[in-house]
Amino acid sequence: MKATQKDFLRGVPAAARDARIFFFCGPDEAGASAAANRIVAALPDAGERVELAGADLRRDPALLGDEARSTSLFGGARHIWVRASGDDAHDALQFLIETADAGAGAAAPVMIVATSATDKSRTAKLLEKRADALVAMFHPPDLAAVAGAVRAMADAAGLRLGGDLAERIARGAGLDVRLAQSEITKLALYCDADPQAPRAATADDLNAIGASTEEDGFAPLVNAVLGGELGRLGGEIRRMRELGLNPVGVALALERRAAHLAQIAAYLGPGGNFDTIDKGTEMRLGIFFKEKRDIGVQFKRWTMPAARGSRETRLDRLIPRLVVLHRNLLANSQAAEVFLAQELAEIGRFAARR
Repeated sequence: MKATQKDFLRGVPAAARDARIFFFCGPDEAGASAAANRIVAALPDAGERVELAGADLRRDPALLGDEARSTSLFGGARHIWVRASGDDAHDALQFLIETADAGAGAAAPVMIVATSATDKSRTAKLLEKRADALVAMFHPPDLAAVAGAVRAMADAAGLRLGGDLAERIARGAGLDVRLAQSEITKLALYCDADPQAPRAATADDLNAIGASTEEDGFAPLVNAVLGGELGRLGGEIRRMRELGLNPVGVALALERRAAHLAQIAAYLGPGGNFDTIDKGTEMRLGIFFKEKRDIGVQFKRWTMPAARGSRETRLDRLIPRLVVLHRNLLANSQAAEVFLAQELAEIGRFAARR
């Protein structure tokens, strides 16, 4: 079965109820992960989460079936979460399906988030016609779509939220529905809201739980790294440590901006000129006026050839590298801050090359 991005903006589509394998792909890793989390939350008994890397499944395709048919340490339910790149999980899924058809028994639900893949990939083709599988592709959403999703989250949490406040939360989250959900959760707690006892939220309430200044956000660091601003980079990394910014949150912010640049590049086509984008297109592409200069600089840097004579752009190399960075940060939480600082410096130096 296939679903669309719009199907997930307001909840879990009905088609998901009968599925046991979920393949979420496309350049919007935030939207794909949020959809997977919605599926998990809707499971009657999600149980223990078992996280697997796509690279591990590529090396050992039988690993997925072994984990999906194993029982939890305490005998409870479990679900499998796979963070993959491209078609890393294809052979493992094919093995899982073939062994199930041969009578190997029921398997735990499997969520695959593969942001470098599309709904035309081999994995998507393997699953899309199966009644027990669901495929959905996620593109970076526009402001209106995320604001609508924010209002739906607020309704579910018992918050009455005006459209202007929903847009402000969407903008503040960088159009990342996961960060927006976190803001809604905090706001509902602050307002003592509940679905049985709804409360109206105000701008003052949001100010009370939000960052005190814009400098507390990820944007200055993201702009310094992807803009190749080496003179600012050291100070931004120091600020990251002083403020205790979450390393995974920083990685997500970089992924969102890279996905945004990819969306613009796809719209303009090869050799497209960022400076020719008109106001209407800026709105459709989610280019806000305060960010236009930074995005323009980054677009020009990252759409350059990755090497002399190469058809591959720098952005083609950046996106898979950010996926690997995200995975490594999750796997090495103790050393995440040091590892992230080193990677930010490497990416910044690569962006600064002429």
